[in-house]
Amino acid sequence: MSKELTQRQEEVLAALTSYIEDFGIAPSHVELAELIGVKSSKAAADHLKALERKNVIEIYPDKPRGIRVLNQQNEFELPLVGSVAAGLPIEAIENVESYVTIPEVMRRKKPTFLLRVRGDSMIDEGILDGDLIAVRKSNTANVGEIVVARIDDEVTVKRLERQGANAVLQPANDNYQPIILPAEDLAIEGHFVGLIRA
Repeated sequence: MSKELTQRQEEVLAALTSYIEDFGIAPSHVELAELIGVKSSKAAADHLKALERKNVIEIYPDKPRGIRVLNQQNEFELPLVGSVAAGLPIEAIENVESYVTIPEVMRRKKPTFLLRVRGDSMIDEGILDGDLIAVRKSNTANVGEIVVARIDDEVTVKRLERQGANAVLQPANDNYQPIILPAEDLAIEGHFVGLIRA
């Protein structure tokens, strides 16, 4: 990627990039240590700091797995990892379809990946069928946030509400009913942080 990188740094960068392509998120320090054959997560973190100093990755220390690989032009690309339902939940497709350069304004919100929207249940929030939504990976969310949620093996995008002990996934279209389920059955995949109109 860069003539300034040592052979070892090239190997670490290749392992990091490959993991992100496979899983849509960066590895933890422990996972990266295993990938590059070092014993401690600190050694993995040291390699990451060296790559950041050479401006080939960006690290967000306040975020779990907060690592982004920058491409050669220093543009900011996110993996498009499939589709999410804005309607009834659909099966998630989790292999990387492509990489999409995102605008600088969206970059500040620190998204992790993109999903293509299928359906019209969020149109009153301005999320339309075919849009690409930027998602910040997280397994927690606050009431009132728009989230990507997993129900069994399917994912949907909705506004998170509560009703007693239940979680409510609220659509933004009167033609759809809320999805109500026990809070412990709801798995949050991430927060909606922006969109790209395709």
